Amino acid sequence: MIRDRVKGLLADVAAGRRSVDEALAQLDVAPVEELPFAQIDHHRALRQGYPEVVFGEGKTPEQAVQICTRLAGHGDGFLVTRADDTMRAALAAAYAEVEVDEVGRTVLLRRVGAGAPRETGALVVTAGTGDLPVAQECVTTLRAFGHAARRVADVGVAGIHRVLAQQDTLRSARVIVVVAGMDGALPSVVGGMVRVPVIAVPTSIGYGASFQGLAALLTMLNSCAAGVVVCNIDNGFGAAVAAARILELGE
Repeated sequence: MIRDRVKGLLADVAAGRRSVDEALAQLDVAPVEELPFAQIDHHRALRQGYPEVVFGEGKTPEQAVQICTRLAGHGDGFLVTRADDTMRAALAAAYAEVEVDEVGRTVLLRRVGAGAPRETGALVVTAGTGDLPVAQECVTTLRAFGHAARRVADVGVAGIHRVLAQQDTLRSARVIVVVAGMDGALPSVVGGMVRVPVIAVPTSIGYGASFQGLAALLTMLNSCAAGVVVCNIDNGFGAAVAAARILELGE
C-alpha cells in the first residue's frame, strides 16, 4: 500500500468518514507474503514510496506471473524489468492493460487510480542507439514512479555537435541520466554543461577492449566534471530510482 493511500485512510478516520475497524481491515496485511520461491515485500511502498519491482532475469514466466498477481492484488500495480520475450507475453496475456516495452524489456501495470506521469524535469540521454535498451528501462521505471521523462538519443561524443545542439533541453532539466557505452565519455561532457545532478550509466555496448562496460564504468568514475555520480553497468533501473528520489526531495 502506497503512503498517499495510507495517509488518506488515516485522514478519513480522523474526520469520521471511516471507522477504525474499516481502516484496520485495509491495513491488516502481512508485510511479507511467502511463496515457495519468493518472499514478497508488500510494505515496500509504505516504507520507500514505491512498490517492490520484479527483476525478471532468472525467473520463469510462471513465477513472474504469480509474483505480479500478488502485487497487483494490493492495487499498487507492478513493474517487471529484464523480462524476456516469453515472460512479456505471459504477463500481457494475464493483464491486458499492461504496458510492454520491447526495447527496454519491461512490463508495467500502473497502480489503480494513478494519474498521468508528471513532467518533473527528468531527462534521459543516450550516447548511441545501442544504448536504448538501458535508457528505456530507465524511462519506464521513472514512469512507474510517476515521472514523465524526456529522452534524447544518439548524441555521443563521436559527433560532439549533436549534444551541443541540445543545450537548451539539457539546461531545462532538473536531473539528467546519461547512458553510454564504448568509451563512456558523454557524462563528462554533459556534466560540464549543466548545473543539475548527472547520473551516469555505463552500458556493456562496445568492442572487446570495452570489457562489457568496464571501460565506460572506469571513465565515468574518473570524470573530471563535478556533480556526476555513477550507477552499475546497464543499470537503468537503479539510475531511475536515484533520479526519482532527487526529483521528490522537498515534496
